[in-house]
Amino acid sequence: MNKQDVVAVVLGGPSSEAEISRVTGGAIAGALREKGYNAKELELDPANLINDLRAMDAKVVFNAVHGMYGEDGRLQSILEAAGMPYTGCGVLASAVSMDKSATKRYLQSAGIPTAPCMIINKQDAGDLNALADKIVAEFGLPVVIKAATQGSSIGVTIPKTAEEVVPALEDSFKYSQNVLAEKCIQGKELTISMMEEDGEPKALPVIWIAPHSGAYDFHSKYTKGATDYHCPAPFDEATTAYIQGVAKDTYKLLGLSGVARVDAILGEDGVAYVLEANTVPGMTATSLVPKAAAAVGISFPELCEKILLSAHK
Repeated sequence: MNKQDVVAVVLGGPSSEAEISRVTGGAIAGALREKGYNAKELELDPANLINDLRAMDAKVVFNAVHGMYGEDGRLQSILEAAGMPYTGCGVLASAVSMDKSATKRYLQSAGIPTAPCMIINKQDAGDLNALADKIVAEFGLPVVIKAATQGSSIGVTIPKTAEEVVPALEDSFKYSQNVLAEKCIQGKELTISMMEEDGEPKALPVIWIAPHSGAYDFHSKYTKGATDYHCPAPFDEATTAYIQGVAKDTYKLLGLSGVARVDAILGEDGVAYVLEANTVPGMTATSLVPKAAAAVGISFPELCEKILLSAHK
């Protein structure tokens, strides 16, 4: 592409993750400008997106929208209908990956390791006290309760006592019609960044995430100094290859493209249990994907340029 062409870095929008998206988008736009691209930030207004893109004469969209619209396939649908190239995953891959209940079903159908869970629809939940008793009987404590269609650990709680399960369910149902009750796997929390090279998925170094609190929640993710990140994770060659293989299988299964991130837990039994896939991962210079890229010598501006050049035509 011509570096003088306008690259619209779309960010913000109506999502509960809008503020984080604006930080991501601002960092991306700055990095692209550093590489000589004519990158301009554009706040997402779904009803007027195409008009806004035409008004700025954009030739390609760099999707920096986390959560609603950016990761659930809606933004991708709008752009495809208008014939506008964009970065990241397509419509179906975005929709499936954004919905943790759909992702879970895909993983289970393919035999990719994932934590046992119960998928609960809000209309079918019934008496929450009875449901909480059923969840505790099935998975024990602690147990993971999470909204199916949120990111950044929004709507995720890990009750440690039976009394905490009902409030956790109520909180998750505020964010999603479907909620997952999931066995809490004890082990090391990992993230594996994936990118395409010559049309083939390639795993970047594994990152071991070690939150000081013991739980990688919203506070641990976005509070400076609250979490240690080990990159590359200190595993032997065989373990690293196994973890990266599971991430690659997940990337292919979900139909991901461009740069994406697969989150997993390496259980005490040595099994890598996939938690979810992120199709628009955080992209500030200190985010997880750039950390993994830096470990193999790819600078943040270079990474942003690689993502831009992989945009869907």
